[in-house]
Amino acid sequence: MRDDAHLPDITVDARRRRFEALYAEHRACVLGYVLRRTDSTHDAADVIAETFLVAWRRLDDAPTGASARLWLYGVARRVLANHRRGERRRTQLAERLRGDLAGRDAPVALSGELADLAAAFGSLADGDREVLALEAWEGLSAGEVAAVLGCSRNAARIRLHRARRRLRAAIAASEGPGPDGAPPARAAKGSPIRVIEAPGTKHPGAREYRPGHADDVISMRGSV
Repeated sequence: MRDDAHLPDITVDARRRRFEALYAEHRACVLGYVLRRTDSTHDAADVIAETFLVAWRRLDDAPTGASARLWLYGVARRVLANHRRGERRRTQLAERLRGDLAGRDAPVALSGELADLAAAFGSLADGDREVLALEAWEGLSAGEVAAVLGCSRNAARIRLHRARRRLRAAIAASEGPGPDGAPPARAAKGSPIRVIEAPGTKHPGAREYRPGHADDVISMRGSV
């Protein structure tokens, strides 16, 4: 593949003009060729885009005149073949995964405190849920969370701290006012929270989720 950044401007302009002329002249024919060989317009769009991307990369190999249309048909034929192989592989993989997952237990019905915990967790922003899930469900350390998120270890720790704080606040808010009508006390960092765990939801290798430095454990694995 040629790198246009290292070509003289006049050469780049000439290549671009040639490609634009090739596209304008033969786009309709290639479109018809591909549409007659695909089952959906989405597939056709992918194949046509890839066909002309290959044509741009191999522009120096493209013939001129009427032969250009036949050359583009050949490119499209190979792109179609690759596309079909990819689709077959994806279909076979999906079928294997469906078979693997068919024997898994149905989701556990949540009730009581576990349902409250799931609701509190679900009320968090996507970013907060993700960092908590990486720590609790996948059993990752702050450094490993940082690697997944593409940030520094310190940034991951800050995000985990803030997410835990928001989860504690969401849990406290879900409890409603106390018997005397006063708002519930906000769970402080380090305050114990009773164990909440659904039977049969443990993930191999995952560790217990500890909000802040709580003495007891909230386990949300597989429940939300």
